[in-house]
Amino acid sequence: MDLEFSGEMWFWKGPAPWHFVTVPEEQCGDLAAASASVTYGWGMIPVTARIGGTGWRTSLYPKDGRYIVPVRAAVRKAEGLQAGDVVTVRLTVDG
Repeated sequence: MDLEFSGEMWFWKGPAPWHFVTVPEEQCGDLAAASASVTYGWGMIPVTARIGGTGWRTSLYPKDGRYIVPVRAAVRKAEGLQAGDVVTVRLTVDG
């Protein structure tokens, strides 16, 4: 399964701070349906993600009925990104 969407990157200030992009609601249904066959627990979905010219492997986290994409520091640096930027994310569900 391949998805592409745009969303605002946001910062979570928890005990392990991180940046995320939330998957739009209309695409979360497809991901939820696929999750049963690819999740490795807790509803996490392994994906290959890409923003601009930078790709990485990660897992989508379920949050508030949707999924969020963690964006690594190396990706943010390579693409010159910061919280509040609107980015286009391409995802391929692994599994």
